[in-house]
Amino acid sequence: MLVDLPGPDEAAQQTVAERASGILRPAGAFGPLDRVAAWLAGWQGTIEPRVERPAVLVFAADHGVAAEGVSAYPAEATAAMVEAVAQGVATISAVARLVGATVRVDDLGVGDPTGNLRVTDAMTPASFDEAVEAGAAAVSEAAGDGADLVILGELGIGNTTAAAAVCGGLFGADAESLDEAAALWTGPGTGVEGDALAHKRTVVRDALARVGEVAPLEALRRLGGRELAAMAGAAVAARHRSMPVVIDGFICTAALAPLQLAQAGSLDHCIAGHCSAEPGHEHLLERLGLEPLLRLDLRLGEGSGALAAVPIIRIAATAVTDVATLAEWGLA
Repeated sequence: MLVDLPGPDEAAQQTVAERASGILRPAGAFGPLDRVAAWLAGWQGTIEPRVERPAVLVFAADHGVAAEGVSAYPAEATAAMVEAVAQGVATISAVARLVGATVRVDDLGVGDPTGNLRVTDAMTPASFDEAVEAGAAAVSEAAGDGADLVILGELGIGNTTAAAAVCGGLFGADAESLDEAAALWTGPGTGVEGDALAHKRTVVRDALARVGEVAPLEALRRLGGRELAAMAGAAVAARHRSMPVVIDGFICTAALAPLQLAQAGSLDHCIAGHCSAEPGHEHLLERLGLEPLLRLDLRLGEGSGALAAVPIIRIAATAVTDVATLAEWGLA
């Protein structure tokens, strides 16, 4: 899964970086965006990076842990949101139309929840592999349709609990206790607070105690969900096709974190679209060395925060490729 990962086109990356360093503006004035342009050039393999056909891939699934009362919404809300995306009336659908992106939603088990991660593994090895392959297949289809940027998103009541558990499984050894690990990674999600949030943290703590120390991808299988596994599979498939990826919020980042821990550099083709309001997200981004493009305290999911960052990526590319250099303008 994580073998023979291609790197970026270093020549294209360097060419765009060098052009950015001599562009017609004060040195470093667009520094962070210039780095985004070079990143995009490297993974698109061109000295004229563009985002013309962004593709949003949304993966949906239900979680057995929802039966523990960890969400402010019932499990049935997942199916309703999948239908809203399919009918083009969800937030991600409206934003996608505005920025010219396509949206694909994959139902990976809505109505057929994973195991309750508090007491049993979320997925068997076979169901985990099936979800990973579904993510890879979605990327393959997007690539066939000419997508030049992949935006990952998810739907699934209970999946902030799964994401928190995955993070605790990956980084729990850094905490003094399971209670501390659960508190660090478990946030309000759909809006739980007070006793409900304390209960959610207890559920995560119990899951971490059940699993103990495991390999990164095993943490994803045993503590995650089908949509998390699909996003991981999609990210790996995109890497093998040298397709740049925009990561969404806490759940998406938690889904991809095991890849980085299993193989350093495996997320080099990814950029963090935003930092969400979920407390664990900023901690996770810092641990992965990812700097988000936006900080708006969004917490919707669906790929919405990542899609909101697409215009910024477009601006970054255009501000290098379509702006004269000092030399071209006779000022060097």
